[in-house]
Amino acid sequence: MRMRRKKHLEERLAQCGDYIIYMDREDRNYQIKDTENILDYETVFGNKNPVQLEIGCGKGQFACEIAKRNPDINFLAVEKSSNVIVDAAEKAKSEGIANLRFLRGGAEYLESYIPPSSVGMIYLNFSCPYPKKSYAAHRLTHRNFLAIYEKLLTQGGEIHQKTDNRGFFEFSLEEFSQSGWTLKNISLDLHNSDFEGNIVTEYEKRFSQEGFPIYRLEAFKKQPQA
Repeated sequence: MRMRRKKHLEERLAQCGDYIIYMDREDRNYQIKDTENILDYETVFGNKNPVQLEIGCGKGQFACEIAKRNPDINFLAVEKSSNVIVDAAEKAKSEGIANLRFLRGGAEYLESYIPPSSVGMIYLNFSCPYPKKSYAAHRLTHRNFLAIYEKLLTQGGEIHQKTDNRGFFEFSLEEFSQSGWTLKNISLDLHNSDFEGNIVTEYEKRFSQEGFPIYRLEAFKKQPQA
């Protein structure tokens, strides 16, 4: 079921416009033409600090918290829905989080906006699992998306994924492995593990309270030996 459009949405988006970068239009005829929109991080953030990326940030709880914990890192948070991203941007603005910006659009547009080899970490937190087999290509750990992420990551950069969906997690393990990624720190029950520093998202809290285990992994590409 589609979320009802928020009242005064355009006004609210405009009021936090300094926090939002629009990667695409909301019509389905948009075509990626070139790389004229590649971001200049120094212009966006006013510094040359390293950059990390969250894809599918929802209402911004994770993005805001990790940005506050790491003021010397710049964060970009991606969300497709204006209806959702407005809450995240308002939260960041109200808390004065200077090292966080939001990208409104789908992950398929990232190559036209993110400079290659410029992102040190990508976070995939509770992405839509698209359980129907015919929708597998929409999953954010499908090999097509992994190929995009590989181009964006710096040498030695990593992807960190969390999900409550076992089927999606198993799919992700297979896609990473078949696409040449190395996996580490795999957890089948994050909240009952010894992992430290976890930032609990709004979805994570709800799923955990309902008794669902949280699955987590880290993935990276081994560099070829000289």
